[in-house]
Amino acid sequence: MSLNTMASIIEGRRSQPHQLIEVLQDVQEQQGYISEDSMRVISKDLGVPPMEVFRVASFYKAFSLKPRGKNVITVCMGTACHVRGAKLIINQAVGQLKVQPGEVTEDGLFTIDQVNCLGACALGPVVTENGKCHNHMNSSKLRKLIKSLKNTGTEETAND
Repeated sequence: MSLNTMASIIEGRRSQPHQLIEVLQDVQEQQGYISEDSMRVISKDLGVPPMEVFRVASFYKAFSLKPRGKNVITVCMGTACHVRGAKLIINQAVGQLKVQPGEVTEDGLFTIDQVNCLGACALGPVVTENGKCHNHMNSSKLRKLIKSLKNTGTEETAND
């Protein structure tokens, strides 16, 4: 992340430790993850100890400390989703994308995440794609979703 971008995120928040989570959210949104360099700048500019910045950034599932794919597919592994086939969904995603949860595909288009609960138990199994919820997911629906996202990513790459 450029120094100008970091400066604009922190602008008006210097020496305000209570702004830590909001600053981390903004960095995550801009960069896609929170780098060590970003945490150092945040620590210095907000006046928060480096360990506290790391503790907060690593505690919340919404924050990632390593780069993620352009498309994040999150599979709920909670009890309701699990008994309705979430394990098959995660296996389908891993098999189709050739990465394990938490990894990024070679083309940088995908990351698979798994979470303990998305809070939509009646709709399980639930998968989110970049925050958009897909309920009653099955292998066929997941294949179509990934294919659609791949096509979109290929078109955008060709247009860049």
